[in-house]
Amino acid sequence: MTVLDDRIEMAEESVELTLDVMFEWLEKLPVPEGYKTEIVGGHVFMSPQRHHHFEIVFRILEQLRAKYAFKHLASDVRIDFPGRLNGFACDVAALADGSVMDSKGHWRYQDVEFVAEVISKDTAANDYGPKKETYATAEVPVYLIVDPYTGEWHLHTLPKDGKYHAAVSFGFGEDIDLTGTVVGLTLKTDDFPRD
Repeated sequence: MTVLDDRIEMAEESVELTLDVMFEWLEKLPVPEGYKTEIVGGHVFMSPQRHHHFEIVFRILEQLRAKYAFKHLASDVRIDFPGRLNGFACDVAALADGSVMDSKGHWRYQDVEFVAEVISKDTAANDYGPKKETYATAEVPVYLIVDPYTGEWHLHTLPKDGKYHAAVSFGFGEDIDLTGTVVGLTLKTDDFPRD
């Protein structure tokens, strides 16, 4: 068989491009251990997980346990969001009490109350751009960006009409006051490491 024959055969198969198909393809690839894979707007992104990244994610999850049952917290787990081919692996997601997985074993984006993304150099543009827009469109009540490169956090709340209408930013060491949100607690950032 020639390359042309292979391409014709592939074109004739005409597989509809869905998140399930894309993730099925990704599962067949040799993704290096320690890399997070997600699909943002139909584009595949793989980013290495650094120890500072893990520390921040772990510290956020630890503090969220004051309100959320362990089974309603997720990290690097696929959640499909609205828009074209958005299968995100949020660094931290907290789900409403009573949330259950769908028939495919995925959490529903409608149940997500809180998302935190810890910036990685290679995918920072996604967290500040299309993912922020997608979370707002999905009406995720609280979106937190933690940037170990600048030593700052950025809190986005009040989603409506595809954008967040309230934002506040401070440096590490300043508490993140979520008491006026559905999360209802304060996150400490004193121990967040800088990269």
